[in-house]
Amino acid sequence: MKTLLVGVIGHVDHGKTALVRALTGVETDRLKEEQARGVSIVPGFALLRAGAGEIDLVDLPGHERFVRAMVSGATGMRAVLLAVDANEGIKPQTVEHLEIARLIGVRRGVVALTKADLVGPDALAARIEEVRAAAIRAGLEAPVVVATSTLTGAGLDALSEALAGLLDEAPPRGDDGFPYLPVDRVFSRPGFGTVVTGTLRRGRLAVGDTVEIVPGGQTAIVRGLQIHGRSVEAAEPGRRTAVALRGVELSDLHRGQALCAPGLLAPARWIDVAITAAASAEGLLPGGSACRLLFGTTEVPARLRLLDREALEPGATAQAQLHTGEEIAVPAREPFILRLDSPAVTVAGGRVLDPASRRRRRHDPRVAADLAAIAAGPPAEALAVRLAQAGAAGAALPELARLAGVAPERVRRQLAGMGAREVGERIVGAPAFSALRAAVLTALAHHHRDHPMEHGIAAERLVRALALPEPVVGAGLRDLIATGDAAQAGALYRRAEFDPARNETEIVRRLEATFRRAGLSPPDEAEAIGRDVRRREALTYLVGAGIVIRAVDRVQRRAVLFHKEAVAGARARLSEAFPHATDPEAGFLAREAGAALGISRKFSIPLLEHLDATGFTRRTGDRRVIVARA
Repeated sequence: MKTLLVGVIGHVDHGKTALVRALTGVETDRLKEEQARGVSIVPGFALLRAGAGEIDLVDLPGHERFVRAMVSGATGMRAVLLAVDANEGIKPQTVEHLEIARLIGVRRGVVALTKADLVGPDALAARIEEVRAAAIRAGLEAPVVVATSTLTGAGLDALSEALAGLLDEAPPRGDDGFPYLPVDRVFSRPGFGTVVTGTLRRGRLAVGDTVEIVPGGQTAIVRGLQIHGRSVEAAEPGRRTAVALRGVELSDLHRGQALCAPGLLAPARWIDVAITAAASAEGLLPGGSACRLLFGTTEVPARLRLLDREALEPGATAQAQLHTGEEIAVPAREPFILRLDSPAVTVAGGRVLDPASRRRRRHDPRVAADLAAIAAGPPAEALAVRLAQAGAAGAALPELARLAGVAPERVRRQLAGMGAREVGERIVGAPAFSALRAAVLTALAHHHRDHPMEHGIAAERLVRALALPEPVVGAGLRDLIATGDAAQAGALYRRAEFDPARNETEIVRRLEATFRRAGLSPPDEAEAIGRDVRRREALTYLVGAGIVIRAVDRVQRRAVLFHKEAVAGARARLSEAFPHATDPEAGFLAREAGAALGISRKFSIPLLEHLDATGFTRRTGDRRVIVARA
């Protein structure tokens, strides 16, 4: 079923409430004060059925003292019904309401010329042209103007048809999986418990869903849902919705908070915005202006920070920042309005680009270009910009979901289609991942150049060299190995074409001969290499190649270097000396092994620990058994 939220706007006493009552039979002035004064103070809501669809009409206050209340109901609307008194014509609040609609991006609407029975045909025709021109100047596209009278009923059928036309032409409202419902009323109802009402701006809400209340961070369960008094299992975006909550007290809730999916909104005091100054403004809007920020049902003090200029001309658009006087939680792409306290006028409006930003540098071309790309493009553009900013370090999925204003799982699927890589808890964009591969290969090449005798570099050294998180570097290495551009030998990584054997020198050969001749009584490492850097590099090569084996005595915390042939000979001699040592009862002691091999405890203990580690022997108490015969 198609639905549409239409804001009913116009100057005070121009017949908005009477018009809604005539169209729907609903009295939207529900407060005693409203009924006594004949003036709408808070938004009222009514349902207009149009063919196979439904239109939610929001009767917005017209008095200048209640413009803030008007904005709280306006930011969710997708079209307007402008009411203009045929006798009085365009008035100040008519202009301001149209300005607010333009600033939050509303371009579709119908104009109702009310009290048409009070003017003559010629005056009526002139007034129709006047209000049509004003609506077009305010940004409405081809608005239909209908002369009406709630007293005689004239024009009401035509007005209903025009509104139905808006519904028919409305594009389907996408569900981004990111439910957001600003709370405008909180009350308790017998049988339902705590109830909040508001307009579901985006996403879908269903009975049984868990929601977070922001700001505040409490969670609750959706116990029940109603739309215009009828119970439903789920509410679609754009509908006026009552939500019964379980797990939260009435005293914990207030107007200005919002319901959202848990973890999708983060409290912040800096937001990036695309902002447009009011075209009807009398002068420039300077950076640094203290304003009132209105979005959803929230109103907070804020200061405007322009990034590429000192002031904003009437009707001009720019990217900027707002620094709020208290923490707010707002989705990306949410419309907002800025008003001054004195004089009480609307000065600007726009949409949120980054809902959890930081103070940015002014006059920075990169910042300007990134924000302009986010402002001009779909959510996917915001994702691409942020991933480009993050580079190989990547960005967390919740952060990307907040920036796009889309549920995390949908963001994950979208990023996969963009070629992004998920690395642990981070996501790296396709261009950045390609750059990461190149950086890893370059780092490997530099290591081979500086250490030609080493068989590669350990992952932890590579992480330090690249100054990137270990999971990111690991993902780059795995991808390079999978494509055959890099190779792994034990704990070392190298470029695939690098062959350290080509770099063998006479020093390597002499050092290897030293350890081969020493057998099971090799020299200490310091004795073997001294302070000769070339001999140390040669030893590193021999250990990396597996020619010399470093065996460790964990108790004495020292290492002994054996030639691989000496270790192989020791395995054979132990197998011969202890033919029945596969039986745990017939195992041998360390001193018995040392005697059989003709070496002291200094060499036998690290050798036996190496044989344990490689699975040739297994220690059971003080004895060892042979697991695999030489």
